[in-house]
Amino acid sequence: MNQIRRALVSVYDKSGVVPFAKFLKSKGVEIISTGGTAELLKRAGVPVREVSSVTKFPEILDGRLKTLHPKIHGGLLAIRDNPKHVKTIQKHKIQPIDLLVVNLYPFWEAVQTKTDERQILEMIDIGGPAMLRSAAKNFRFVAPVSDPADYEPVRKEITQNQGRLSEATRKRLAAKVFKLTAHYDSLIGKYFEGSASLKDALPERMTLDFEKVQDLRYGENPHQKGALYREKGVRASGVVEAKQLHGKELSFNNILDLDAALEMAEAFEEPACSIIKHTSPCGFAVAKNARTAFRNAYLCDPLSAFGSIIGFNTVVDENAARQILRSGFIECIVSAGFTRAASKLLKQKKNLRLLSVSGEKHGEALDFKKVRGGLLLQDRDLKNPLPSSLKCVTKLSPKPSEIRDLLFAFKVCRYVKSNAIVVAKNGMTLGLGMGQPSRVDACETAFKKAGHRARGAVLASDGFFPKPDSIKLAKKHGIRAIIQPGGSIQDEQVIKACNRAKISMVFTGVRHFRH
Repeated sequence: MNQIRRALVSVYDKSGVVPFAKFLKSKGVEIISTGGTAELLKRAGVPVREVSSVTKFPEILDGRLKTLHPKIHGGLLAIRDNPKHVKTIQKHKIQPIDLLVVNLYPFWEAVQTKTDERQILEMIDIGGPAMLRSAAKNFRFVAPVSDPADYEPVRKEITQNQGRLSEATRKRLAAKVFKLTAHYDSLIGKYFEGSASLKDALPERMTLDFEKVQDLRYGENPHQKGALYREKGVRASGVVEAKQLHGKELSFNNILDLDAALEMAEAFEEPACSIIKHTSPCGFAVAKNARTAFRNAYLCDPLSAFGSIIGFNTVVDENAARQILRSGFIECIVSAGFTRAASKLLKQKKNLRLLSVSGEKHGEALDFKKVRGGLLLQDRDLKNPLPSSLKCVTKLSPKPSEIRDLLFAFKVCRYVKSNAIVVAKNGMTLGLGMGQPSRVDACETAFKKAGHRARGAVLASDGFFPKPDSIKLAKKHGIRAIIQPGGSIQDEQVIKACNRAKISMVFTGVRHFRH
């Protein structure tokens, strides 16, 4: 462990830097600094050497160029037990730098707060990442400190080890640096790329960067570890950004269900309510207000709604809160907010988790699914057929009210696991069949849930009908109209079955598989 004799300190985030620099100075460490950091330290009574006095070259280009110099990088990169390196830095009068304290310009914050691209570009840090990478590469001899949170542990170790840091600590700090610079560059890449990858093609190279939000009690099961992470560089309102207002700690499974509930509810413009169990909907409805939307969604499958997650795309008021409390055990509610009266009522349930999301909606453009050894990437399924795009393929045409229900049911299909069957009427689901290998089995499940209410309702299927057997079931249960993508080699037989059953059918040409 080499003695720390010289440190270069140049930070954007100046929190904690003054006491840390004073500590270094008390240990006899010479401090080199730049610009605003140097001025701050001088005002605090910490003697510093300006970088320009080391390089014998002034800061130029409005501060764009100040530390990119051999006197700086040579001091960071020289291998101290390599005689050739030692001879070289001595020849060029380069002094070794043993400790680097640098953090970076907040580029992504500039992207979110500034509209002038010239101002955003000025927040791309050049010198900082270059110095950090040099120091991290040479961690055997140089300690790179890139996070103010490390000031205290570094201070303690220097004190305990008579002015030295262990190689293990320096290696840990180096690992932090390379993660930081990779993350920083990925944010800049995302900014420059914009939405070009969606307009043209999915990107050839994908860099994902996440930071831990919190550890969870466990994963899907108690024997699995779990944690929640936030994707950096993505503006997306959702469960990760939601504010928990009440209730016990969220679990891994709660978060999955909350995400599904919120995504489904926010897909609709009218007040909407989704009821989710194991990431699958067991009820959904749109209505004039939150109370009616919840009541109608709950009536779809009250048995499955026990211990469920509820999502709203609107504010929950007192009437909705009372209706929810009458329904039985609910795990969580996520919404655009709660009125004071609603919040007071719902908080009577000690363990009921209440989450509020901001009214400003930012949706993610890409959807990815992890597979072992790789990643599947796609743009999100957001396509909704218009009434004018529907193709009626039967002798009987659906009525205007049935078209509204057909489009509603088909949109709900987007959020139901394949094979998906939705029985609906008047903006509410009556029966849902999902996750079955056979489409006719999914139909049977949906009709079992709907019961006698299926008579006069409509049916939506996320994929084509491979055989007429599902149409026979639809006739038996009194379905009036069907919406499906079409495209099966058995389409003619399916259409004939509908004509015999006096059921109207429309094709969308759009499929909504959800695995």
